[in-house]
Amino acid sequence: MLGTKHPPAQETQTTAAARASPHTGPSAAADAASAARAPALPSLTGLRWVAALLVFGLHVRNAGYFGGTGGRIMTWGFGPGGSGVSFFFVLSGFVLMWSARPADRAFAFWRRRIARVYPVHLVTTALALLMAYGPGMFTMPTPRQGLANLLLVHSWWRPWWQTLDPVSWSLACEAFFYALFPALAFVLRRLGARGSAAVAGASALAVLALTACDPHTWLGGQLYSLPAARLPEFVLGAAVARTVLLGRWRGPGLEASLALTIIGYFLVPQITPGHSATACTLLGFALLIPAAAVADLRGLPSLWRHRRLVRLGELSFAFYMVHLLVVRAVRSLVGTGPRFGVPEGLALTAAVFAVSLGLAWVLYEGVERPARRLLLREGRRARADGTAPRARTGEPGATAARAGTPEAGAPAAGAPEARATQPCAPEARAPEGRAPEGPATQAGSAQASAAQAGSVQASAAQVSAAQASAAETGFAHAGSAKARAANACAAPASAAQVSAAKAGSAKARSGPEAVAPDA
Repeated sequence: MLGTKHPPAQETQTTAAARASPHTGPSAAADAASAARAPALPSLTGLRWVAALLVFGLHVRNAGYFGGTGGRIMTWGFGPGGSGVSFFFVLSGFVLMWSARPADRAFAFWRRRIARVYPVHLVTTALALLMAYGPGMFTMPTPRQGLANLLLVHSWWRPWWQTLDPVSWSLACEAFFYALFPALAFVLRRLGARGSAAVAGASALAVLALTACDPHTWLGGQLYSLPAARLPEFVLGAAVARTVLLGRWRGPGLEASLALTIIGYFLVPQITPGHSATACTLLGFALLIPAAAVADLRGLPSLWRHRRLVRLGELSFAFYMVHLLVVRAVRSLVGTGPRFGVPEGLALTAAVFAVSLGLAWVLYEGVERPARRLLLREGRRARADGTAPRARTGEPGATAARAGTPEAGAPAAGAPEARATQPCAPEARAPEGRAPEGPATQAGSAQASAAQAGSVQASAAQVSAAQASAAETGFAHAGSAKARAANACAAPASAAQVSAAKAGSAKARSGPEAVAPDA
């Protein structure tokens, strides 16, 4: 498939990690690379926009803008568009597992996810509440329904699943996935490639079993919107991501995976509507997502990596959350199911799309990004006041923490959730919550360095002599390493003073922790 070339990234990074730690095995090497920050996967961001566009087309088709031949074409092309939500769930698991860090803490992860999705959810919920006062747009919710929507638990009870902004039901599913993800990541990191493949296979079988049960009732409702019933799709994405991280993915290439996805998409009308249709597209999604990721890692051609698609993918979460509000607002003007001809229907659809995309840009630039920066900055500030633990010497990536801001995420996913930053060497960043610490005599604070410098001033002559002796015997090192070796040999009497200075300065902590990319 034609596309923009992208330089290899994670493959060389993981290989380098394995070479640097030859006794740790592929799982530890993958964790070391993950701790360094996973590389960008722009093709997944582009694919996220395509999935959001399919959901938009489904809702336009449901609004009945087209009649006659136009209506039949919309049904053929976008009738299966609801499968885009299943794509979001699988993608969310993949991206979150891809960008997860071994040293991450559950509350830090949950804080980042709240900062990622909740500001836009609050704004679109407020807009839907205002629209509920208008004629024929939304039903005014009860206080309990509104509270359930704000807490993202409304999808657990079928009569409330489309309270206020109807698409927020999938966000309630994502909230449930986020709650379980730290435990899921803990388990997957302790499994090898075969274990991860077994989890992926079991998840796929669970999805198929649940889709077979969906036509029946579960406590009086269907399984389509139940978060627990959609969990296996998320777990499938996470398990597949783990196999890619371990370098053991052996699936088909991007072209073959895309072909299987398209075939499954157009098989959906042959299946009972609802969750049952997920069985048609699951295989294609489970192959297409890792195939696109591998294409990015190896620099293979990928249409989905085009910069315009990637930019639209960045807007896709906000677009997903706001587009149905626009469709409902237009319905109050043109009526339900106007059944226009093709020219009028296309014009109306183009107008709805343009307004939705414009509002998505406003939400992304004016709400999503600023709110995320604000919430994450406040969290980093709190840890900068002396609560962040220090790094331990010898841990991978514990040499230089850098602060960053997550820029990823997926509609209803993330979710995501989830663009990742450019690759860096595993030793270039510290795991979250770890403070930078030098490799030898750096004490981690200016106080310890000053104490050490003062303790060896009296022995400067011995230091110079020891350096010269070390150079003659072949043990001298270049630059600062020579001075450190000389200090260790020439000033043994001051070792206790230096240790005491280090212990006394333990209260001096480093700056804010590095923030890993999310989905």
